[in-house]
Amino acid sequence: MKIKSILLAAALSFTMSAAAQNAPAKPDYQFTTIKENPITPVKNQYRSGTCWCYSALSFIESEILRTKGQEVDLAEMFVVGKSYHDRGIKYIRLDGHLNFAAGSSFGDVLHVIGDYGIVPQDAMPGLCYGSDKPEHFEMDAALKGYVDAIKSNPNKTLTTAWVKGMDGIIEAYLGEYPEKFTVAGTEYTPESYRDYLGINPDDYVNLTSFTHHPFYKPFVIEVCDNWRWDSAWNLPVDELMEVMYNAIEKGYTIAWGSDVSEKGFTRNGIAVALQEKTAAGGSDQERWVGKSNEEKAAEAAELPEEVSVTQEMRQEGYDRKTTTDDHGMHIYGLAQDQNGTKYFMVKNSWGESGKYKGIWYASDAFVRYKTLNIVVHKDALPKDIKKKLGIK
Repeated sequence: MKIKSILLAAALSFTMSAAAQNAPAKPDYQFTTIKENPITPVKNQYRSGTCWCYSALSFIESEILRTKGQEVDLAEMFVVGKSYHDRGIKYIRLDGHLNFAAGSSFGDVLHVIGDYGIVPQDAMPGLCYGSDKPEHFEMDAALKGYVDAIKSNPNKTLTTAWVKGMDGIIEAYLGEYPEKFTVAGTEYTPESYRDYLGINPDDYVNLTSFTHHPFYKPFVIEVCDNWRWDSAWNLPVDELMEVMYNAIEKGYTIAWGSDVSEKGFTRNGIAVALQEKTAAGGSDQERWVGKSNEEKAAEAAELPEEVSVTQEMRQEGYDRKTTTDDHGMHIYGLAQDQNGTKYFMVKNSWGESGKYKGIWYASDAFVRYKTLNIVVHKDALPKDIKKKLGIK
């Protein structure tokens, strides 16, 4: 029996190997760029939960390229540190009834820039712990432990020292915030550098599309990372997509919050809303003996079939938590594949990974289905949508 089993296994292995060699190869995506707006180089958030900051600052860097024609490299860790400072204070005010973790939102970045300014990367690299890339697990844990200890203070009265203690942890890992620095021979403060770059947080709008709140009105998106409780304007999904296409066409880019835990979001730079195939269907012959070689070849020559996305599908995904607040990225262009399907060109923050060196191609269906929210310049909105929202 053992010898027969070994022989059978060997024969099966040979058959499967031969079948794999004879199987037609899946087609490769062939993309043609329709419109590509300027971006700065891809970065790597590495072992940190700071996609919200990398993507939002990448978006702001593209805004500076658009308005000033100047490439800048802004310091993510300046924003991360100030965000943790603000969040810690709010966490204690609410007796811990607030999310205190690494994640956050695009709006958080705009708040920090508006309240504190911004600095270039070389003024605050934020790597004070023996690594050349962000590694925040220890810092995140230390800060959470600290604020929980303050929250649990049995005296019920806070000292005047606890905020300094929290800031001390932040600065131990990320470094001190520069009060002044020099760029191209000119001295700046964080606030004056923000003003020199022309960044006005009030110029940007947050947009989403869900049916549990009225359309054309703002509401607070109910996700834990939205700890500042920022509002987003609610649009029907067709109009949200219209904003995105209009933005790219007019030379603007988009900060994009999405669910990336889908099978269609691959490690190799593709994001598609896959159509789930059922076992039912096909002929009786196909049921018992499988598809013919011709049928297999024809199927393999096709790109994956995608779902037809509706507003109801989006809402069901949000309500059932199959669409979640996973990842922030930066949309900057538009392309199409060999079948004419449109894709948004997406700059990620995982280094130069994947086939396209840190760039993803997200199909219209995927973006329509799995977008949680976007941030764009208010002038990227079509005039009729701008009017509906009362934005000037």
